[in-house]
Amino acid sequence: MITPLIVGMIFLLAGFVQGLTGFGSALVAIPLLCLVIDIKTAVPLCVLSSLIITTTMALQLRKDVDGKKILPLCLSAIPGIFIGATVLKTVDSTTIRFLLGIFLVAYSIYSLAVQPKPRKLHPAWGWVAGFSSGAIGAAFSAGGPPTIIYTMLKNWSKDETKATLTGFFTVNSFIVAAVHGMTGVTTEQSLLLFLTSAPFVLAGTLAGSMIYHFLPGKNYVKTVYIFLVLMGGMMILGG
Repeated sequence: MITPLIVGMIFLLAGFVQGLTGFGSALVAIPLLCLVIDIKTAVPLCVLSSLIITTTMALQLRKDVDGKKILPLCLSAIPGIFIGATVLKTVDSTTIRFLLGIFLVAYSIYSLAVQPKPRKLHPAWGWVAGFSSGAIGAAFSAGGPPTIIYTMLKNWSKDETKATLTGFFTVNSFIVAAVHGMTGVTTEQSLLLFLTSAPFVLAGTLAGSMIYHFLPGKNYVKTVYIFLVLMGGMMILGG
């Protein structure tokens, strides 16, 4: 009984983070979930929960979502998703845990140390970001960073950036969930934990979205990245 409650509280926090910033639910949830359940259960569970998070946010931001911006990201993510799902099913949990820990630490330190300036990017980078996000998302349920970096480098407003990320993550989450279902990655345990944690996910997302316009997200995101460095280090030691 205690495990579903802990999982629910984790997703309450994860939903809040993504509701506030437009990204980060998996980066917050996966390290914490790995402390109580196996990562091969945690990844498909996180993907299922992202369906609630991204759909809720997409409905809220539907006026700002630009199909032209998210189309290259979504199309290129499809082959990456199949590759990532294969990796998750065939690679042992310890290796995945260790690699994910390295990924979290490296990306979080990069985000804390570097503040990339907007620039004019070649359209091909959108396809690279989409493919990378699809592969990492299906394998680790943490595919946001490539697309986040790509959108941060574009000269878009905060609302445009959040809407683009939300639109992409919504489409990507449904595709990843379908692939996980077809390839047998999603288990009965993942489904049961998803059903019990769904109310927590929705509550966290709505709470984060409500204060999105009132809180400066920059300092909060820095705090999240510091936390992720610590959690990633724990995963590396555990792996």
